Amino acid sequence: QVRLVESGGGLVQAGDSLRLSCAASGLTSRYYPMAWFRQAPGKDREFVVRISRSGRRTHYADSVKGRFTISRDNAKNTVYVQMNSLKPEDTAVYYCAADDRDDVTTQIMGSIGQYEYWGQGTQVTVSS
Repeated sequence: QVRLVESGGGLVQAGDSLRLSCAASGLTSRYYPMAWFRQAPGKDREFVVRISRSGRRTHYADSVKGRFTISRDNAKNTVYVQMNSLKPEDTAVYYCAADDRDDVTTQIMGSIGQYEYWGQGTQVTVSS
């Protein structure tokens, strides 16, 4: 099966930037639509952003629009999220997840149940 490994988290101050990476292994003849979710202490895991198999379509949660940018390098089997202008409310464990289909609605792509594979997460802490 696909294995996902996140990296790039850390402790930063408000206004700083981080770039998270998600390296995928176990892929065969196709690439997977990928998403980032996050989970803050005491909160449910929430959708952040998704990128299509080709990398040409992206969808962002309202809370991160204009600040976060997702991209992928299929040759490296890696997905990135560039996080700028970080806020304390961005503090969470960030998880990458892989879907097995591109043709899903906005509603469905935001559901954790849609994704077959999950990484272990990387901690992002933003201090004020």
